Amino acid sequence: MAGRTSSDAEQAVRAPGRLLVCATPIGNLGDVTSRVLDALRDADVIEAEDTRVTRKLLTRFSISTPLESYHAKNLERRTPEVVARVRAGASVALVSDAGTPGISDPGARLVDACLEEGLPVDVLPGPSAIVTALVASGLPTHAFYFGGFLPRKAGDRRRALEKLAALDATLVFYEAPARTAATVASLAEAFPGRRAAMARELTKLYEEVARAPVEELARALAGRELKGEVVLLVGPPDGRAAEIDEGAVAARIAELVADGVTRKDAVKQAARELGVPRNVAYGISVRD
Repeated sequence: MAGRTSSDAEQAVRAPGRLLVCATPIGNLGDVTSRVLDALRDADVIEAEDTRVTRKLLTRFSISTPLESYHAKNLERRTPEVVARVRAGASVALVSDAGTPGISDPGARLVDACLEEGLPVDVLPGPSAIVTALVASGLPTHAFYFGGFLPRKAGDRRRALEKLAALDATLVFYEAPARTAATVASLAEAFPGRRAAMARELTKLYEEVARAPVEELARALAGRELKGEVVLLVGPPDGRAAEIDEGAVAARIAELVADGVTRKDAVKQAARELGVPRNVAYGISVRD
């Protein structure tokens, strides 16, 4: 029986390949794990959301592994290419700009594609802005809901938040600095009276964690220019919903409508004045 060729042996060793999902620092480069550094050194190629950002990390630790871009604008083309490379036996490291790939970034698409093909996927844990901000906020951690980025349009954002009003969990969202003030204003409208926090530039030199009642936080951020990635958090309801005086809410809405205010604006104003969620006030307003 003929012996195996070196090519056959090489294929046996290299097949299957694997996707290595590598968590990278959210700010301070010293937070990277030794396991991630080993994976980045040993990989055949690194797929990065932004090669310029990842290059800083590689340079810091003298890593020369080839670097390619994998981001939202090229994932349709690159996903099958990367999957084919893993299928052929390559070790591919996946990194995002910061934190764990697959959380509100294009990496989720590649992970799913590899799993669909039955290819090995290893997740190497490390820094996470979600967990870091949650602990730093001082808000309850018995349960939390991560909502990613909220809708940009105010109406869509309001409807998304109204669905979460009764959830017994701390709510966590990502936000761009330029939209933070508007989003916190929406949070204050949807969740009056709740404790909240804004965390930005986590683990960096100018790290900031602002904690306050959500209305106070909204006032503090109005008109303020922010820099850096932002995490917004709102605590769970404190049980006051059971104590809402529905008669007072209905009476105030009726009074405003009688004064010529539209029902929509009357609901909004009554909710703000009486400290109840707007969806609750609306529900009271449409009851017979």
